[in-house]
Formats: sequence, structure tokens, C-alpha cells
Amino acid sequence: MQDPFLQKKQNILKEISQNSDDNLDASPKGTIDEHCIPIINLINTHPKMVTTSSCSGRVSVYLEGVQNNKIISKGNEGKWIFVTHDTSNLDNWYQNINFKYDITKFPTSENLRSILYKFEALILHVKCKDISTANKLYQIAMNCGFRESGIGSNYNVAIRISIKLDIPIGFMDESQYNEDGEESYNCFVSKEYLKYITKVSFDRFKENLKKLNQLHEAIDKFIKEDNDGNDEFIERIESVNIKEGWESKEERRARMIKEGLERKEKMRRTKLEEAIRNDDGNIQSLV
Repeated sequence: MQDPFLQKKQNILKEISQNSDDNLDASPKGTIDEHCIPIINLINTHPKMVTTSSCSGRVSVYLEGVQNNKIISKGNEGKWIFVTHDTSNLDNWYQNINFKYDITKFPTSENLRSILYKFEALILHVKCKDISTANKLYQIAMNCGFRESGIGSNYNVAIRISIKLDIPIGFMDESQYNEDGEESYNCFVSKEYLKYITKVSFDRFKENLKKLNQLHEAIDKFIKEDNDGNDEFIERIESVNIKEGWESKEERRARMIKEGLERKEKMRRTKLEEAIRNDDGNIQSLV
């Protein structure tokens, strides 16, 4: 009978390896963050650990939802107005949002939904086979400064750190739409203030990546020391790791360009062959 943990791990790794822009997972983003790929692959080489979810860190602007006539942070109609996991998309993000700036206008009704600017740091969820492995991973995380970490049921370890921002920057009422029928938002902070908290977020991203690298090094050291010699198992799980079925945006773009050129060349050759056939009834060798 197969080990239940091993079976669960193999199923998870199969799902991870198939995740792509054309095969989205259940997360809001739909694909695994590129910054998380190395540490996910690393953790999954350990025979007693498997990653179940991750976020490398993100900036988001979130419109609170409504439920039973009460404003709640998440829920019905709550949505991201803007979200990015990469600093390359962060500069001047507010230029693309339909904000109405008025630093003197604040929400005065309970029916007005708040808009929150958030920076959320790295989070990893790792399922472990036993309490001993869970405790070791938890201790590694704590030693690396991930003080919000914890062990849940079924030896699931949540690795978290508190370097976050959570700032109200505006609001929207239920009937607020512009002349084109699009939602518009009241922003009660200035563009200068948005520029400032964006700069702060760049610093948060930098610290977040530093902690991610520190965690990666610590887990790598642990795995090397804890290797139980089960090379056959490690080979099996490495055969379905993310790198086999996952592409970065740049790799996917390059592949699609290459495939497009190949299709065009195939069409060109087909048309040329048809033209030659029409001319003399013979297909000549094409170079």
C-alpha cells in the first residue's frame, strides 16, 4: 500500500508541474510567482515536505466587499483594483486607476466601501509528513525572522513574516460610476502621498526578497544535512518539479515567437511547393 503522504505529494507536484498561463490554479493570480520557484523546488526535494501554496509578496489596492449590508474586508463584490508581485509594475501604478482626488472628502456613511493599499510579504504553506519535520521547518523559519509562522493541523507549516502595510487611501459608494459606466473611486490622499507609500513598498519588497533568500539558504542547509540517502525518491519527485512544466513570461514569449516563425515558414514552404507544382508538376528540393 502506498504511503498516503507520498501519494498526496505526487498529486500536488503533478498539479504544480502543469500550472501555466494556459492552465491556471485556484489562486487569484492563477500561476506561481516566479520568485517562489527556487524555494518551492528546493523544499519539494525533501522526502517529508511538500509545498501546498505560496505568495512571494505583493502590493495590492483592494476594494472592500459587502455582505448582509455590512462592509467587510473580503467577500461579495470585494475585488483587487490593482495587484502586482513584481516591482517592475509598481512605478506610477495609480496613473491607471480612475481616482477622483479630494483630500478633504472622507466617507461619512457606513455604506461606503473602503479602498486599502496593502503590502503583503512572503507566505509559504508546507505540508510535512510528521511532527518532527514540521518542528524543524518551523524552527528554521523562526530563526530566519519569520515570526508569524506556525504549525497547523496535519503538520501543515505556515511560514510568514510581518513586514506589511495596510493603509486606507479612499472609498467608493454603491452608485459611483463615471460617464462611461465604469467604477470611479474617491481618493482622500494626494498623488504625492501615493508616490511616497509606493517608495516605501519598494523598500518592503527589497527586505522581503532578502528574507526569502535567507530562508532558502537555511532550508538548503537543512536538507543537505537531513538527507536520508533516499536518492530514488528524490529522483522521482525531481522528475515532476516546476521547471519541467513551468515557463517564465520571458520563456513563454520566446517560445511563442519561435513557434509563430516556424508556422510562417511552414506556410511559406507549402505555398512555394504549390507554386512549383503548378508550374511544372514536380516538387523540387527546397532549401
